[in-house]
Amino acid sequence: MAPLSHPSIVDGWFREISSQWPGQAMTLKVNKILHVEKSLYQDVLVFESETFGNVLVLDGVIQCTERDEFSYQEMIAHLPLASHPNPKKVLVIGGGDGGVVREVLKHDTVEQVVLCDIDEAVPRVSKQYLPHMSGLLADPRVTVFIGDGFKFLADNEATYDVIITDSSDPVGPAESLFQKPYFQLLHDALTPGGHISTQGECLWLHLPLITELRTMTRGIFAVSEYAYTTIPTYPSGQIGFIVCAKAPGRDLRTPVREVKGTRYYNKALHSAAFILPEFGRAILDEGKDLLPKFGREALKIAQANKPAKKVLLLGSGFVARPCAEYVVRDPSNELTIACRTLASAQALGENLPSTSAVSIDVNNTAALEAAVAAHDLVISLIPYTYHAAVIKAAIKGKTHVVTTSYVSPAMRELDAAAKEAGIVVMNEIGLDPGIDHLYAVKTIDEVHAKGGKIKQFLSYCGGLPAPECSGNPLGYKFSWSSRGVLLALLNSASYLSSGARLDIPGTELMGYAKPYFISPAFAFVAYPNRDSVPFKEYYNIPEAETVVRGTLRYQAPVEGVVGGWAEMGGGGSVVDGRESIYWCDMTACTYWMGIKFVGYVHGDLGRSQ
Repeated sequence: MAPLSHPSIVDGWFREISSQWPGQAMTLKVNKILHVEKSLYQDVLVFESETFGNVLVLDGVIQCTERDEFSYQEMIAHLPLASHPNPKKVLVIGGGDGGVVREVLKHDTVEQVVLCDIDEAVPRVSKQYLPHMSGLLADPRVTVFIGDGFKFLADNEATYDVIITDSSDPVGPAESLFQKPYFQLLHDALTPGGHISTQGECLWLHLPLITELRTMTRGIFAVSEYAYTTIPTYPSGQIGFIVCAKAPGRDLRTPVREVKGTRYYNKALHSAAFILPEFGRAILDEGKDLLPKFGREALKIAQANKPAKKVLLLGSGFVARPCAEYVVRDPSNELTIACRTLASAQALGENLPSTSAVSIDVNNTAALEAAVAAHDLVISLIPYTYHAAVIKAAIKGKTHVVTTSYVSPAMRELDAAAKEAGIVVMNEIGLDPGIDHLYAVKTIDEVHAKGGKIKQFLSYCGGLPAPECSGNPLGYKFSWSSRGVLLALLNSASYLSSGARLDIPGTELMGYAKPYFISPAFAFVAYPNRDSVPFKEYYNIPEAETVVRGTLRYQAPVEGVVGGWAEMGGGGSVVDGRESIYWCDMTACTYWMGIKFVGYVHGDLGRSQ
């Protein structure tokens, strides 16, 4: 016979992952799976754990373990029973494992116990694998009824002195056991001085639900209290109980008799179970939330009273949508996406909160100035040649500016005017330039702080795809302007080497791409990127004799690509005679044919594919 298996047991570990454990999970090491079945109502699993004995799991949720079940069974039973003056007839709803029945029968006054469970599989399986819990289901005082608890309650009004509901969590069908109609049925099925107790979830995780239960039950019962116990295998190691009395003035916190043969419960603990930690008492008694706020919740609270900020996003390239998503994470931001066509802007803003779309032609100075002036911040993701125009409009409208681009001479000329306007123009805050600046300055400052000097500064950076995703001739994937990426291969470059300035024409740049070793697992090349010379001053390293800021790429034979691209003038005329062209077409044409066949490609692109 093949060994049993279950989807919640992986690599020898049981995992309880549930919405009742937000951000958490319970795991137990499994020695052996004992039982697996699909009953008419739920998934039933029993396994032998390494440290908690046999474990009963229903629909993926731990119900009981041999090691710790008594803390729950004793408290949910003895809190309502020991505070009742003379309980004779007791109803247990759920709890087919028999643990609650076992505890109920420790009270000498009890004459009759009815266990009502909708699923016959639970008592049947428990008798085989949890006999220490289910053994007293055969006691002559006990009647086991398999059926619907709602109907049973409705058919037995004013019948029971104590009713105990041993339910699962409020997920799926069990949710009805936490709602007002069910508690009204419990109330009506009690004798005049009757008590109830129900599973009441965890103070650490479910305070809103507990508050709702307390409020609801106080509208039905004369007395309603909340108590709790500790149990390692329940959410956050703690579980609570709603304990109610039908008679006014009943003291549920004080036991009126001793209970013998317990492992967890005693008279002192009975009273102590109703003493809540301050955060629980404050929310239940005064409606004050004392729990710390952190993460997203803290951010939401902090932002609740923030004045709205209006952000204008210019551009429709690859990075525009991620940027838009980031901006609207802050609910106090109102985003306007502006593209040359309204349809593009609307598509970028689809399903984003607090987002509107407009059409703007950045060549229309008046329209650009009006749009920029209406916002607190403009993020310019359009081609860098337009950034100066955007900054000029921002200076006029006193609007802050963000770009990821290098500061061009035209942009730098606007520095004084921006300062006079009182605005911040933040540039070079991408990967490179951006993150590389931060690590460069950090490292340089650390060296200087220890009295060291920088003789050589080499910084190579690249946003690369995972190796398994780089199987094209370029060894690259476009994450920003495709045209911009390829044209960057034609940029001239300058750098310092041993005190001498070296200038490289753009058409020769790839000839300077050299293997660069970082790890045996990767084959990289590195080559200079634009003008590195000013960074000797920007990075405050006057002592440096070599200063190179470069680009890092996977090794790929791109010379043919670059040559073909350069010969075609950057692709300006290659699409003549054809409505559109794909980048894969361009790569294929330039890589496989190169300079030699450019004229042929230019003249008849359709046939050359």
